[in-house]
Amino acid sequence: MTADAMRSLFQYGVPGWLDAMLDRPTGSVVKSDLQQLAQESERIFLGGSMDGDWKLAPEELVPDAGLVRDGGLATIGGGNHFVEVQRVDKVENRTLAHAWGVREGQLAFMIHSGSRNVGKYIGGMWRDKAKATWQKGLKYPDSQIFPLSTYSHPELVASYLQAEATAANYAFVNRLLLAELLRLRLREVYKDVEAPLVYDLPHNITLPEGQGWLTRKGACPAHVGQPVIIPGSMGADSYLMVGKGNPAFCNSASHGAGRIYSRFDLNRRGASQSEAELGLTGIDCITLRQERRIEEAPAAYKLIQSVIDVQVEAEMVDIVARG
Repeated sequence: MTADAMRSLFQYGVPGWLDAMLDRPTGSVVKSDLQQLAQESERIFLGGSMDGDWKLAPEELVPDAGLVRDGGLATIGGGNHFVEVQRVDKVENRTLAHAWGVREGQLAFMIHSGSRNVGKYIGGMWRDKAKATWQKGLKYPDSQIFPLSTYSHPELVASYLQAEATAANYAFVNRLLLAELLRLRLREVYKDVEAPLVYDLPHNITLPEGQGWLTRKGACPAHVGQPVIIPGSMGADSYLMVGKGNPAFCNSASHGAGRIYSRFDLNRRGASQSEAELGLTGIDCITLRQERRIEEAPAAYKLIQSVIDVQVEAEMVDIVARG
């Protein structure tokens, strides 16, 4: 992309990136239906745009001029990030499913990724900034987590929140481009494929809520009427939900099933466990690192159905469809 496009991406998220692409398409996007992408941005949480600042992005990604080649953008990443092929097996709320363009028997693609190395860069930078403000002579906290106070360092807090928003803008575009590369490939093979976006929402993010800010870790927004996506493991169903905006749970829902075993435990245990014991029998997983299959095996995760049932009972969300 051009330097201007990257700056717009960090500053304004999806709308900024789209404006730049409409002016001067580059890369694979020259084949994209940019009008479809513009219409679908309404189906992204916050329109895919937060109050970013390109000056807080890694310097090599925001040069003064020329082209930027970013090896992290439009990539899945590590951990439990994935692109998964799914089939809609059951629709529970037909009215909402119809409105969202979802029907039984349909194929669907679910994408889970985030801000990649940009988020890591920003997290590391502000960890160091917070550490530098620690009172001299006072023992460091055992957790190595250094708080920033709006009373003692309001400018650093404001700068951090804007930096996190800058990374979130990158994450919105990252997921959009992952989906678009998939859609372009489908069109090469099957010709006329629309593959419309159902919804995109962030996770592990700090957002303004009421008079303050709310950090959702392992969670996602679940406001009234808002689509909520809760993935299971690669061997279990995933769920499309609708938020109920329950204030007792900060208008939130879980981001997934949650782990039973850490990645370290699974790798250590996996050497003595069979494919069947890990829950990997019959599962196709394409990865550059085979240990990822063990780290993210179904046996690593809680049963998604029980996690969903608890949240429905608590009136945090309702089921729309599963697959």
